[in-house]
Amino acid sequence: MAGSPDHEQEDGGPQNTIIRLQSYLHGGTSSLLSTLPTVFVFPVYKTIFRQQIHNAPVHQAVGQLYKEGPLKLYRGVAPPLLMRTLNGTLLFGLQDTLLRHLSLSTTTSAAALPALAGFGAGVVEAVVFTPFERVQNVLQNGHNDKHLPSLRSVLMKLKVERISQGYYRAFLPIAARNAFGSSLYFGLKGPVCAVVAGQGLSPVVSSFVSGTVTSMVISLTLYPLSVLVANMQAQVGGEVKGVTACWRQLWKSRNHSLVLLYRGGSLVILRSCITWGITTAIYDRQQKGSS
Repeated sequence: MAGSPDHEQEDGGPQNTIIRLQSYLHGGTSSLLSTLPTVFVFPVYKTIFRQQIHNAPVHQAVGQLYKEGPLKLYRGVAPPLLMRTLNGTLLFGLQDTLLRHLSLSTTTSAAALPALAGFGAGVVEAVVFTPFERVQNVLQNGHNDKHLPSLRSVLMKLKVERISQGYYRAFLPIAARNAFGSSLYFGLKGPVCAVVAGQGLSPVVSSFVSGTVTSMVISLTLYPLSVLVANMQAQVGGEVKGVTACWRQLWKSRNHSLVLLYRGGSLVILRSCITWGITTAIYDRQQKGSS
């Protein structure tokens, strides 16, 4: 299992290389399989996005989507499908690579290494995938439909913007969210899985529960950053504010209320728990099968 100190005890030879392509392959496969349900639940995800942007109750968000019609319901679905698959490939593979480097070159406690490797993988993940998230958020904002009607028009518009205002808008909060989220995931999933397995459950069920519980902790902790990112990235052009100013504006728009800030959060947490539970179970099963 990636994120386990067992890496230090593997036999030498060609198979004990620093970069193991199977970790990347297993990460991509598990993420792809767990992402297929996204096609069916994308309208729910889009409803959550509208709640994050417009601070609207669920019935108003659903009303917006109904008014726009079925043809636009799946506008913006391609980036998350592609991003999720590539994300899993990079995240699991890179974390495994960094973990092996750290195991050989540092005296840090072995228990802390999975989380540390996850932190580094999360930073790289943010560098690679911020443009995908930016395009996705622009496409999902119904206010952009008239002047940015297609994916091509969005790409062309972002291309002429300064990189910090175009494709890499909101990079700092994304980097913080991904780095801490990945650190928590890889740091917690092993211990949680061991505790669950100690109750007599099968390895697959233990991995699923581990991914679910870990994802719940991450989602509850970092959801406000996702709301901030969505609000920063949804618009193109106009006045560009920094992270602090955007956070103040967001907090003010939610009437300084955590309840309103977490609007739509229950659906995000449910979706994330199911997705990461499936991803963890499939990945761990593949890793054990190839060891």
